Amino acid sequence: MLIIDQLKKSDFKLQAVAMAVLAGMAVLLAGLWYLQVVRSDRYRANLQAQSVRTVRVPAIRGKILDRNGYALAENRPSYNVNLYLEELRDSFRHEYTNGVRKEFKLANPNVRLTRKIIDELERQARYRVVSNVLMHVSSAIQEPRLLVEQDFHIHYDQLRSLPLPLLKDLSKPQVALFVEQAGHVPSLALEPQAVRHYPYQHVAAHIVGHLQRDFYPVKDEDISFRFRLPDYVGRKGIEAAFDTELRGKAGVKAVLVNNLAYRESEHTPMPPEPGHNVVLTIDLWIQLAAEKALANAPFAKTKTREEVCGAVAVMDVNTGDIYALASSPSFDPNQFVTGFTNEEYKKMSDEDLRPMFNRAGYGTYPPGSSFKIIVALAGLEAGVIDTNAIYRNPGHYFIGRHRIDDTAPAGDYSFRRAFWRSSNSYFVEHGLRIGPEKIIEMARQFHLGEPTGLWPKQEAAGALPTPGELRKLDGSRWMPGDTGNLSIGHGELLVTPLQMAVLIAAVANGGTLLAPRLIERIEPQEKPEDSQIIQVSPRQVRGTVKLRPETLERVRQAMLDDTQNAEGTGRSARVDGLQIAGKTGTAKLTSGKKESITWFVSYAPFDNPRYAVVVVVEGGASGSLTCAPVARDIYKEILKRDPGILQKAPSEAHAPETGSKQVVAGTARRQIGNPID
Repeated sequence: MLIIDQLKKSDFKLQAVAMAVLAGMAVLLAGLWYLQVVRSDRYRANLQAQSVRTVRVPAIRGKILDRNGYALAENRPSYNVNLYLEELRDSFRHEYTNGVRKEFKLANPNVRLTRKIIDELERQARYRVVSNVLMHVSSAIQEPRLLVEQDFHIHYDQLRSLPLPLLKDLSKPQVALFVEQAGHVPSLALEPQAVRHYPYQHVAAHIVGHLQRDFYPVKDEDISFRFRLPDYVGRKGIEAAFDTELRGKAGVKAVLVNNLAYRESEHTPMPPEPGHNVVLTIDLWIQLAAEKALANAPFAKTKTREEVCGAVAVMDVNTGDIYALASSPSFDPNQFVTGFTNEEYKKMSDEDLRPMFNRAGYGTYPPGSSFKIIVALAGLEAGVIDTNAIYRNPGHYFIGRHRIDDTAPAGDYSFRRAFWRSSNSYFVEHGLRIGPEKIIEMARQFHLGEPTGLWPKQEAAGALPTPGELRKLDGSRWMPGDTGNLSIGHGELLVTPLQMAVLIAAVANGGTLLAPRLIERIEPQEKPEDSQIIQVSPRQVRGTVKLRPETLERVRQAMLDDTQNAEGTGRSARVDGLQIAGKTGTAKLTSGKKESITWFVSYAPFDNPRYAVVVVVEGGASGSLTCAPVARDIYKEILKRDPGILQKAPSEAHAPETGSKQVVAGTARRQIGNPID
């Protein structure tokens, strides 16, 4: 009432204040009416034009570790320079108005600006602005680069709400230069990103495998993503077999964009969960030694290639643990992340070298004379081979009219001497007497012709004739010459190095057939608890070979003779202080670019077996000259890692040279291959 009383008294100052207040209230009400009534349609349209885009944020991939904790696959920080386009909108408008539009009008004064022309000029303005930014920042790091126009337009049209990567994987000096000279540019950001890294490059590459850029949503994810930050998926080896465990769970980033698809804000409602580590049974140092020894295999170079083609398997004969699984040539899995040069891609595509081919698990080869272990076991069990009998080898063997020269010299041979000299004539004669059915049945007891079960779809089954009515692999009729071939590891028979490692382990441990184990455990990356660790059973028995103890002992003693006897074909595998039992093998090929497949299969120590070492080389001179020295170098590294296996070497073994009877070689029907062991 006081104000009214004063107004009645004609107080002009107070009246002016009251009028000003009333006018302000009127303007405020008018503005509210304008926004809520007149402009309501526009703001409603803007709100509808805004949208929230869910962006898939990849998790930190788990590591792949060897049994001692050395990382075969890990993640390293990659420093990238990203450009946020929404912060350049004023620059785009300025360049359009004062740059490309003026230039167009000057060049085309009579042309009317249509919507299509304006859109194209705006595209040119945006490209020019971003190209200048890239030139500035790349010059700052002393590595000038040009912006690919098509790539920029694709990103702007489809991924505008996400940052545009300008520079990737900067070195430390480049990071320093960027911070010093270009870090002040508001639209630029130096952001780290985890990138898969294989610190030992080609080492164990076929085991670890490699990644491939992932452009598509993961099938088992609950959210459907249209926008995804760079990610990779496992394609080979452990990276593929355990991709789900290694990949972890992707997170979600919600990006609010306006009607022009520029980012307004963002938040992360669901952070990514890192993947688990996969710990292997591989010993990095034994793996390194195996790959080095294989690469330096003597007499293994071909005329036109420098790379050795072959494989090595090292297995614990008591548990099935794989300590090394090498395949040569190898590849660098880093290149699948960083990219290939033309020269690197050409090498990867070489049909002869096949560096991506895992010869340890997928390579199928005739075993040559290393298969004489199976023939000896079958003959001893059947009572066909008498260890005291003497076989007079004339230096050749006939089946029909075909002569087979024996690389072992003519003379009298007991079983042990025939084994360590690898006499083809002796084993062909006894193989014919044993019969192919019993030889094949013995091979089946060791599960030849079947995958070992190392991991799904990562190995071949090999080849072995099926039981029942005996036929060759192509279905044709079985002939006596096929039995002769089988007796020396040729013909209707293919094995993998991994299968031979399982076979040798069973011979060494007394007949227990073990599944090879490559995975020791799966555990979280940080603060692993016992309840979160997935431990793989350390010993998985696939079966037991039905053999008399004395049969196994005679074959094992013959294998020891092969390395310890001065005439033994495996003597070049000797290591001082270590008793090694082994068998060489050389399979002559009648077709293909490789003339032979050479082998050395072995285990040690003889009295207390622990390690099985299998070596195969394509195109080697012989198992004795090429593969046995490779095994020797591997055993030397094993001694460094496990010096407890050292023992006093036995005196040189001597086979009996006389016996109760003599065996005379039979006649030949066709010539059989003539391997030199």
